Amino acid sequence: MTVLKASRRKASTKAEQRAEMIEQILDAAELLFSRHGLYGVTLKDVAKQVGVHHTLINYYFDDKKALFNEVFARRAVVTSERRMRMLEEYEKASAGRPTVEGALRAFLDTDLDLYIEGGESWKNYGALASQVANTPEWGAAMMDEHFDPVVLRLIGLLKQALPDSAEEDIFWGYHFVSGALMLTLARTGRIDKLSGGLCHSEDFAAVKQRMSTFMAAGFLAICRRELTA
Repeated sequence: MTVLKASRRKASTKAEQRAEMIEQILDAAELLFSRHGLYGVTLKDVAKQVGVHHTLINYYFDDKKALFNEVFARRAVVTSERRMRMLEEYEKASAGRPTVEGALRAFLDTDLDLYIEGGESWKNYGALASQVANTPEWGAAMMDEHFDPVVLRLIGLLKQALPDSAEEDIFWGYHFVSGALMLTLARTGRIDKLSGGLCHSEDFAAVKQRMSTFMAAGFLAICRRELTA
C-alpha cells in the first residue's frame, strides 16, 4: 500500500512537471509570436526564451505551426466561451428586447475585461489575435474555427435589436466593430503619438468606456439611413 501511494505521488509529480513545462513553452511562444509573428520566430527562439534545448520543444510539439495553433487555441476557448455565456445571460435578462449597445457590451466589454484583468500574458495574446485576424492565407480559417459561433450569436442578438434593418448592414456593422477591436488589441502605439500622449493604446479601460457606445451609434446610423432612404 505504501509503495502504491508513493508511485501515485511520483506519477502525479511528473504529470505536473510536464504540464508546467508546456505552459512555460506556450507562454514563451505567445510572447515571441505576438511580437514577431509566425514566420519571425523559430523553435530555437522559443527554446532560448524558455531556457531549454530546442529538442525539448520538438518533444512536445511536432513543428512550429502546431505550437502556434496550440498557443492560439489556449486562450481562444476562454474568451469565446466567456463571451458566449455573457451573450446568453444578456438575452435572458433583456427578456426578448435586447438593445444594440447592450449586446455589444456583452460581447466587447467581456472580452476587454480579460485584457484589463489578465495582465501582460493576455495582452500578448490580444496582439497575436490581431495578427491572425489580418492574415487571410491561414488566419481567417483559425478565426472561423474558434470564433464563428460566438460572433453569430452576437449577430442574432443584433438582428433582434434591429428587426427592420437590412441584414447586410448588421454584418457590415460587425465588420467595423471587429476592425476596431483588432486595432485596439494590436497596441500599435499610434494613437499615443497622434494624440500627443493624451490617449494610450495600452489603456483598454478607456476603450471599454467608449467602444460599445460609439459602435452602437454607428449601427443605428446606418440602419436608420436605410429605413429613411
